[in-house]
Amino acid sequence: METLIVDRQSAAGIAVVTLNRPAVLNAFNTQMWTELWQLLRELAYDTSLRCVIFQGAGERAFSAGGDLKERNNMTDAQWAAQHQLIEDVLLAIRDFPRPVIAALHGIAHGGGIELALMCDFIIADESADLALPESKRGFLPGGGGMQNLVRAIGVRKTKQMLYSGMRVHATLAYEWGVFNELVPRGQHLTRALEVARDIASAAPQAVRSAKLTLQHGADTDFRSGYALDLAHHNLLVRSPDRLEGIRAFNEKREPQWTQQ
Repeated sequence: METLIVDRQSAAGIAVVTLNRPAVLNAFNTQMWTELWQLLRELAYDTSLRCVIFQGAGERAFSAGGDLKERNNMTDAQWAAQHQLIEDVLLAIRDFPRPVIAALHGIAHGGGIELALMCDFIIADESADLALPESKRGFLPGGGGMQNLVRAIGVRKTKQMLYSGMRVHATLAYEWGVFNELVPRGQHLTRALEVARDIASAAPQAVRSAKLTLQHGADTDFRSGYALDLAHHNLLVRSPDRLEGIRAFNEKREPQWTQQ
């Protein structure tokens, strides 16, 4: 792939995907979206995979968002076709069957922060610089950023970012609740890998069920979400991995999971 670097750490069950256009701050062009779509479809069927991490190449950016030089000459039809691809990719990240972490540093504007917000959570370093500047370009975010932000930081702070296109730096973004963790500069991937290894050591089926129930339960009322929790709880209680997990705890050893 020309716009992505994929590091498959098979022994650990982790894939690190690097957005690799550092000369343009890892801005998304149509080729990158196409390669992301192909990659996500491939990774989704890898039963050895436990966690995916996204990061940006270079020292300056996670991603500056859409490649506006490419978009400058697009017709409405070309823009619409590209955006359908963008929507497909971003929803594939949100609904990916295994946890996805954004390891974020530097600039994450427009589609950059939108992609990160589609991940299960974000670990950022102190250089992080966020913005949804679309209102300064005459349109609105179209990658789920508005809906994900309002769920993460509330309506008023989201309005402030959207109306003004303001840049939110790392400490404030962490205080507002955009990031799960804020780490020293340059430590974002190291910390994300530590968390990914912890995830990879848990029962795969339990983690997948947890993602599904939390993802869908959060979009429903409490009782509907709780019913979903219980449905998966009752399935897992009857699984071989539940027996193995309890046995391994009592025998003071690492569990050997069999359910994918």
